[in-house]
Amino acid sequence: MHTPHATTIRNGAFLAMLALASGAAIAAEPYQIDPNHTQIEYTYNHLGFSHITGHLNKVEGDFLFDAKDPTKSSIQVHVPISTITVGVPDLDKELVGATFFEADKFPLASFQSTAVKSLAPGKLAVTGDLTIHGVTRPVTLDVTINKIGMHPMRGVAAAGFDATATIKRSEFGVALYVPNVSDEVTLHITMEAFAPKQGK
Repeated sequence: MHTPHATTIRNGAFLAMLALASGAAIAAEPYQIDPNHTQIEYTYNHLGFSHITGHLNKVEGDFLFDAKDPTKSSIQVHVPISTITVGVPDLDKELVGATFFEADKFPLASFQSTAVKSLAPGKLAVTGDLTIHGVTRPVTLDVTINKIGMHPMRGVAAAGFDATATIKRSEFGVALYVPNVSDEVTLHITMEAFAPKQGK
């Protein structure tokens, strides 16, 4: 099993090779994902009575971003399954345990983009491979570009995005209580990223 550090190095090298191999990708520059202002939320229906929202934290990865043409960008991220929570300690423990996501066997969820398409000004479709619970399936994220510009506190170029997608958890081998607890899970991601300072 690859460690998060090894995964980041491997994918960082992969993204660098893409940039060298494709003239279109050379314009994309490395940006750092800000884990303090990046979150993944998920929502599911419980017995038809409520819509429960939880989240995952500590998002990390590699991001090549072209501010002039975001369709030339690419991203690979991972997040520890151990951070999954709905704010109920007993349920949180169950979610990471053997009946759901088995965090000890499958410690990371990850997404690797394969294509970025422009839909409208400020709107993108980012298609890629989503891996959860050891299963990889294609997913398309509907992305809104919130802002591209100078970060007022860091003094460097920055970019912010929101993204949504709906997946079926049964397709990733997490089917307990379906259909009473909904198979469909809606994901909402909000992310900030910034360019490294010159000379760093």
